[in-house]
Amino acid sequence: MRSFAKLSLGVSLALIAASAQAASRPDYVGTLEPFASDAVYFVVTDRFVNGDPSNDHRDQGGKHRTFDIPVPCPDKVDGNIGYLGGDFKGVLNNADYIRKLGFGAVWITPIIDNPDEAFTGSKPISCTSTLTDRGKTGYHGYWGVNFYKLDEHLPSKDLDFAGLTRGLHDANLKVVLDIVGNHGSPAWSMPVKQPQFGQIFDKDGKLIADHQNLPPQQLDPKHNPLHAFYNNIGPVDADKGSIFDGNLAELGDFNQNNPAVMDYLVGAYLQWTAQGVDALRIDTIGWLPHPWWNEFVKRIRAEHPGMFMFGEAFDYNAATIAEHTWPSNANVSVLDFPLRGALSSVFGKEQKGFETLAEPLHLLGGPYANPYELMSFYDNHDMARLDASDAGFIDAHNWLFTARGIPVLYYGSETGFMRSRAEHAGNRAYFGQERVDAAPQSPIFGPLQRISLLRQNTPALQRGLQVTERLQGDQAVFYRVLQHGDTAQTALVLLNKGDAASSFEVTRYLQPGTWRDALGSGSVKVTSGLKADVPAHGVKVYLLDAPVKQKALQAELDKGMADQKARTERLAR
Repeated sequence: MRSFAKLSLGVSLALIAASAQAASRPDYVGTLEPFASDAVYFVVTDRFVNGDPSNDHRDQGGKHRTFDIPVPCPDKVDGNIGYLGGDFKGVLNNADYIRKLGFGAVWITPIIDNPDEAFTGSKPISCTSTLTDRGKTGYHGYWGVNFYKLDEHLPSKDLDFAGLTRGLHDANLKVVLDIVGNHGSPAWSMPVKQPQFGQIFDKDGKLIADHQNLPPQQLDPKHNPLHAFYNNIGPVDADKGSIFDGNLAELGDFNQNNPAVMDYLVGAYLQWTAQGVDALRIDTIGWLPHPWWNEFVKRIRAEHPGMFMFGEAFDYNAATIAEHTWPSNANVSVLDFPLRGALSSVFGKEQKGFETLAEPLHLLGGPYANPYELMSFYDNHDMARLDASDAGFIDAHNWLFTARGIPVLYYGSETGFMRSRAEHAGNRAYFGQERVDAAPQSPIFGPLQRISLLRQNTPALQRGLQVTERLQGDQAVFYRVLQHGDTAQTALVLLNKGDAASSFEVTRYLQPGTWRDALGSGSVKVTSGLKADVPAHGVKVYLLDAPVKQKALQAELDKGMADQKARTERLAR
């Protein structure tokens, strides 16, 4: 008994000593946001997989049919602006595929009810057009007419939205719901007014708003209650001012000064978030003022404390989109468009050097509340897909899953699906179960899975501070350091985007110790330097599970923590 007591006492003292040691060392943390552990797989639900043909509604719309409406392109790779059958069951059937690919969350497009006909207004659509909607349907989900009702193309008899979230959670996947706050469906320019377009219905199906096919400047909210939901500011083009000053295309633009709009949207989204939503992606956040979003976010988080949200401000000016991240404004993350532009030029056909990425990282002195919580991506559904070779995709993924930020991958990118194609030229083409099943055969798939699973299992790559050793030409060398609580981990990342193997030698910021090869086997004992050969379009990651003691690295990390503190204090004023 005495021996057991001595052993227990010894273990207890050791634990106390370890805790005391951890408490005494400085914190080095990029972010403690829980969502930062999860890379995000983004699907346009209708275009992913048709898991239930019985909800296709192929006869919907009559003479303005809604299913399978090709957009012919000169090169015979057609686009499509109709529904193509993807649904909740298609997503859930492939939950294991997404999880095993290395993702922890699925972002789905809006689930709310959209019009039952193709739109007859706007301008004609071509393979190269943008913000033209004639003949288009609401397959994408962004043309809401009843925000309390599921679009009929998505659920199945045995699978509603709550069932989808339960199933994804059972597969260890979080659910990111795409929401729209600033507009409804296309609302005017129709030759003859169509049902549902420009209309909003409440949870009981009652009509509460109607644009009545009138251009915004002809709305009369003072005398017509059905107009009060909308702004009556006319369209503003680039020659007359910012597009944010007026309507986006012909969409019904919600009146941010009408409290009924806020109440309606908050009520609708609380209905959906209560069914298992883990995070929100906010569409077109830049089209509503900061105070509106501040109130909206507060009301959602009152029911869901700490819920992670990120906004889409389609703007390449970091100073502009950063305003949404400030606590006094929306207090959310944003999709990192400035970095996206740089990623496209580095990993796409231009093949610029890694130095191009240094400035948009904004590791020190930047405008964001926290750059480590930004959503990193290289393309999406609103722009041409990345124009890159297979090797370019592999290089892009090696960066996305090791550098700062939360990675977002657009469906099909694991195979280079529809690379370089714009919105109406195949960007949102149907992926389908056959392509999902064949995806592992793509040369892009294996390297993506390898690096995404590494991030999934490496805390330093998820939330560690980033210290750059070099970003030059085809070589990138940087550290990710997480030192917090019982975790003390440093990742050394070596990236080679060249067409030939490259020898790396690292001495700067390098701490002596035994570094394990995270993507290989064995370890490297380091005294003063580390040498490694990195294959063409390859990556090596070395991990040291020990507190930081290297003085030069400590100094850089201290700068990073001081910068975070200064940002927090500045934005709190």
